Amino acid sequence: MQRLYDCAVDTDLLTGMRLAKIALQRDELVVLPTDTVYGLAANAFSHKGVKALLDAKGRTAQSPPPVLISNMSQLDALTESVPQIARSLANTFWPGALTMILKAQPSLQWDLGETKGTVALRMPDHKIALALLEETGPLAVSSANLTGESAATTCQQAEGYLGASVSAYLDGGTSPKGEASTILDLTSITESVVDGEVVTGGKIRIVRIGALKKAKLKTVVGDLFEVQK
Repeated sequence: MQRLYDCAVDTDLLTGMRLAKIALQRDELVVLPTDTVYGLAANAFSHKGVKALLDAKGRTAQSPPPVLISNMSQLDALTESVPQIARSLANTFWPGALTMILKAQPSLQWDLGETKGTVALRMPDHKIALALLEETGPLAVSSANLTGESAATTCQQAEGYLGASVSAYLDGGTSPKGEASTILDLTSITESVVDGEVVTGGKIRIVRIGALKKAKLKTVVGDLFEVQK
């Protein structure tokens, strides 16, 4: 049974995208290309799908996956609120290699694991990933590798890691950046209005520096980064 679809071939692209969408609807797993590294994807609103993702990687609910989105309206829908600095970061670096941890919308009917009321969101800069996300809605996506192994930068590498646990592999060639996204935690940011102007409090914590470097981030964040010990 064919599981790997070469997205550079029109017939494979059409078939692969169709079967990937069906697989995700069935709570199964899909590997997709992104601008950073290959991602292992499940329906973000499927407890069974998210558990399958964690099981395939060898992780527990203590390591909840990030969520990929395709547009800014989903940023608002999935979060309790979006601080101005988060919106500025998204407007500057999305689509791209930035993942932001924000407070999740409490009314959401999903179970990503032990998130402590937060969600890690990213909009990838890859046409195949964005096209699939437009079809499916938000997807829980973690790097397509086994825990402790290097992130897959080719579809063949991802298939070598994950094998038959994945229903469809979308091969988009070698990952453009070849490095995971940068993760920022913005859950400590506060906003208040003083004399008609928004005043930002709290600090942004760097969880992981990846393809997007700190110097670029500072052009937007300024002195809001937490001092690292």
